[in-house]
Amino acid sequence: MRPRFLVAALLFSAAAWATWSALQSARYGYAPDPEGTARVLAEFGPQGRFATAGDDAIRGAKGLDTFLYRVADRAHQRRYGRAWVVEAQGIGDCVSWGFAHSVYVSQAIDWDLGRIPEAPAFPATESLYGGSRVEARGRPGDGRSPVGGWSDGSYGAAAARWLRDYGVVYRGSALSHDLTTYSAERAKQWGAYGNGGQGDGGKLDQFAKSHPARHVALVRNFDEAAAAIESGYAIAVCSMQGFAKARDVNGFAAASGSWAHCMAFIGVRYQKNGSPEDGLLCLNSWGPSWIRGPRWPDDQPEGSFWVRRATVDRMLGGDNSDSFAVGSVDGFPHRDIDHHQWLGNPAGLAIGL
Repeated sequence: MRPRFLVAALLFSAAAWATWSALQSARYGYAPDPEGTARVLAEFGPQGRFATAGDDAIRGAKGLDTFLYRVADRAHQRRYGRAWVVEAQGIGDCVSWGFAHSVYVSQAIDWDLGRIPEAPAFPATESLYGGSRVEARGRPGDGRSPVGGWSDGSYGAAAARWLRDYGVVYRGSALSHDLTTYSAERAKQWGAYGNGGQGDGGKLDQFAKSHPARHVALVRNFDEAAAAIESGYAIAVCSMQGFAKARDVNGFAAASGSWAHCMAFIGVRYQKNGSPEDGLLCLNSWGPSWIRGPRWPDDQPEGSFWVRRATVDRMLGGDNSDSFAVGSVDGFPHRDIDHHQWLGNPAGLAIGL
């Protein structure tokens, strides 16, 4: 091969590799920080662990199959006039999506139970992402310099601290910011400069504090997560576990490979109620069509999949656990929510209700 063609081929290969790497990084974005997580949990104290904060929910759990996405969809239709369809992250900001989904689902349950007056707006993921990378880590959030850096990623405890100590900025107009639709470029900028972006001067930080999500708690295993979901609390799950990109006949995706990723658990089903296995429903942030295969029940959201109990325990357990349940305005009390008729399977399958 002539030298100039060799150089061209090498440049093409380098460009292709860079493009492939960028596409891969845009699919993930979990950057574990065990020391940072330990500091946050020490700051939160016992109430920062679901085993303590959610003791009432754990003791009151009945083992009911629960599908929280149904009320989230109803809330979305009430608020926006259209069905809820999962969106796709554009950079490595998955942690903001996992927590935004969990906040949204948990607040939809509060609305359904009459605890808040209006169907919630969806959280602005860019705010959550920037806040978790800058303000929640003690870096100056005045927007004067890109102290968060330009590499992608965050971790669960940082997002939990942002929600507890600052709060939620919702999609729509917020001060001078139009946050109606997701922007990957905005997420990139705010990940560097913090919530509100360059030159905001901390104004959007104060705005966020008017909507705190004070109740966030570390979840360590399947049973804790299942109890949380049964009482209406979704879970942002941060882990290194990967999955197949196809569902089996029962809607489960096999554990496969490694993803540095954050998603959300929003449903639970039990073998004792007719499911072939115990499992949690996991909602991803890659849009509705990244995974194929049968769904269970028939209205299971596109872009989601069921995860087996043993895999859930691996994702949530261990010394580096970094996954958090999002509570209600009242914390984590046990709530009998099965009378709202959005539990169970509309296709009529036996699920033990």
